[in-house]
Amino acid sequence: MGEIRNFRSGNDEPPSHGPMPRRLAAIIVGDIASYSRLMQADEEGTHVRVKRIERDLIQPSIVEHNGSLVKTTGDGFIAIFDSPVEAVRCSIVIQQNLIGRNASLPKNTRIEYRIGVNLGDVIVEPDDVYGDGVNIATRIEGIAEPGQVFISGAIYEQIKHKVVCGYESLGDRKVKNITDPVRVYKVLPDADAVGRTRGRRENALIFLLGITLSVMAAGVLWYLLAQAPGRVGEQAALTPASPAASPSPQPPPREAAPQTPQPSPSSASSSPSPAQAPNQSTSQSVSQSPIPVREPEIVAIRGGSFAMGSNDDPTERPVHQVTVKPFSISKYPVTVQEWNECAAAKACSFTAIGKDDAPVSNVSWTDAQQYAAYLAKATKKTYRLPSEAEWEYAARGGTQTRYWWGDKLQPGMAGCKDCGDLAAEQPAKVGSFKPNPFGLHDMGGGVDQWVEDCWHKTYQGAPTDGSAWSSGDCSAHVLRSGSWKNDSRYVRPSNRDGYDTNVRYPTHGFRVALSP
Repeated sequence: MGEIRNFRSGNDEPPSHGPMPRRLAAIIVGDIASYSRLMQADEEGTHVRVKRIERDLIQPSIVEHNGSLVKTTGDGFIAIFDSPVEAVRCSIVIQQNLIGRNASLPKNTRIEYRIGVNLGDVIVEPDDVYGDGVNIATRIEGIAEPGQVFISGAIYEQIKHKVVCGYESLGDRKVKNITDPVRVYKVLPDADAVGRTRGRRENALIFLLGITLSVMAAGVLWYLLAQAPGRVGEQAALTPASPAASPSPQPPPREAAPQTPQPSPSSASSSPSPAQAPNQSTSQSVSQSPIPVREPEIVAIRGGSFAMGSNDDPTERPVHQVTVKPFSISKYPVTVQEWNECAAAKACSFTAIGKDDAPVSNVSWTDAQQYAAYLAKATKKTYRLPSEAEWEYAARGGTQTRYWWGDKLQPGMAGCKDCGDLAAEQPAKVGSFKPNPFGLHDMGGGVDQWVEDCWHKTYQGAPTDGSAWSSGDCSAHVLRSGSWKNDSRYVRPSNRDGYDTNVRYPTHGFRVALSP
């Protein structure tokens, strides 16, 4: 996209109908990479696909994140947001959804967007927006890689402690028609991606160093081996009992080399020793038997009725009576070890990092569904995510107070940033806090927990039978519990939030449920 000049009068001066409103806003500029090539190859098909992406993905994502689509430009779009956090989240959602859409397509036919995000002062008209704030976003988009989100330093300073992503600094960039250099960052939705990026560079240096040392070691070894025959020959020539020295040193006779005893046919066919047998048996079992499935510890929950929701937040209203059927739910959130067994079975899409007994995190709702499907298939049981009503019923443990233990915060009951001494910079291992009356641990704090339901901003029209609310726009799903990074308001059993279905976030985890 070229420089933005949004003057309907056709010149570089604004219209003379008086001062226009200015505002500080986060601007997203998106542009399709290789658009001209795609149009040349299939003009009508490309146009249809772009319009479908705008209709089904870009526009709904902008609205869902409280932004406004200013305009589409044929090969791109411009959107404006009050919140830098929502602007970046929206950008991540668009890019990650496009990855899924492009997965089955040949690389040369994929529609990939470059996205630039900036925070700046802009002039807003009813159907357009312009100013340096927009121009900088455009320039950042121009240097972005296809499929990536690049942001300005102004955006980074606003979101670095709020959107827990990876950020790779690309340094200061001089961009066209902007006086001062602009600091640019690449957004990496996986918070550990920066570490892996740096790790790859460090590993490359270590690899080269290893090769250098190996070459040096090989040279030294070659030198020693080359010198060894000469020394042996010299020693043989000085030995009185040796025959006359030949003109050149000879290698020692083959018989002098130590011989490795070989088993006789009878010993080779005999049974292995007790020390050998276990290893052989283990090897056979690994090669012939499937990996055993570690099922989460499950707690049976009796059915019942309760008042769901609260008046503490608009999203938790209206308070409504719900009847929940008997079900079972995991005693703890799914752990890193349990998740990685799914990954080892090639049923879950990535290998998690962290201690085995820590709750797995940085999973999307789609990832959580993969794990539930893996358990269900491996065990022939009806594993699934709990419904939002089931989760709250289980979290309350039969109580109706602000927290399951009462109306006031108490230390040692939940993992959040102001919940007491056990709060930390990472989630505590599962079971670190007291169980609720139903015997469930970590039903508040630790990690946010995905449930089955699609996100709705209120409970208006919600099911009253405890089932999942699966109608409506399911581009986002419900999270419960709050995390170790949230304050105590989030650990209330009634607290709820929504997040994009296919986007991973470092505080998001889950637990599983089991139907009778």
